[in-house]
Amino acid sequence: MWVSAWLHGSAAADDVLDALLHWAELHDVVAVDAATAESLDVPMRGQAGGQVAALLGAVRRAEVTGGRLVLPVPGDVRGLGGRSEFAGTALHAGEAVVLHGAPLGLVPEPVADGVLRWTVFDIGDAPAAEHVPLGEAEHELTGAMRVAAGVLTELGVAKHRAGVREEITARVAHRSAAPWPEGTPPRALRVLQRANEVSAILDLAGEDAPGNALSSSAARRRAEALRPLFDAVRVARLAAVDEAVRVFSDHADKH
Repeated sequence: MWVSAWLHGSAAADDVLDALLHWAELHDVVAVDAATAESLDVPMRGQAGGQVAALLGAVRRAEVTGGRLVLPVPGDVRGLGGRSEFAGTALHAGEAVVLHGAPLGLVPEPVADGVLRWTVFDIGDAPAAEHVPLGEAEHELTGAMRVAAGVLTELGVAKHRAGVREEITARVAHRSAAPWPEGTPPRALRVLQRANEVSAILDLAGEDAPGNALSSSAARRRAEALRPLFDAVRVARLAAVDEAVRVFSDHADKH
């Protein structure tokens, strides 16, 4: 969302750099191979990481036109294309950014406390991604919220974990503190907020309460019950970000 806002004139480069501090105190950038490192003028993997500001400059020089979020999970790797080092790295991380125009793939991974490393891949032709309308994703997420609350009750999370409501509130507050570019569509922000709420409930439901470890079979049944709800959260986040990117792009086209 931030790189799209910046590319289309809705945010300054300094705004992007400041916003990234929410996710980590330090961001460094490396290229996956020598050719990519040379073309983008960023360090190669295995060397000391470069600065995000240098990556933004490389993105501008590469004439990137926009991007999208990818949140791959085993069994659903849409948006990553075929088998590749980029696809494997993104699946392991659970997230990636695909930039159009160059095209480039970026995979963020924590490498130390407070340090997030972005690995840049030259991915050739950008893989196609299925568009999910925001309204459809929001509808599915609303249903997931009701189901998640029921699952929380069935699993007895509140019964076995003191202060569960306060814990959920704290988790939601942390996730919701992320800054977003001015002009981000309110509906996209609302869906992201709802996704944070459901995700906090699901994360808590997926954890064992202190002194209440589940058997392997019970843990497996729990994971199976929660998986469709995690999918609804993932799709909602993808749709919300996709909608925001579209709005920033349309705004630039009109001006």
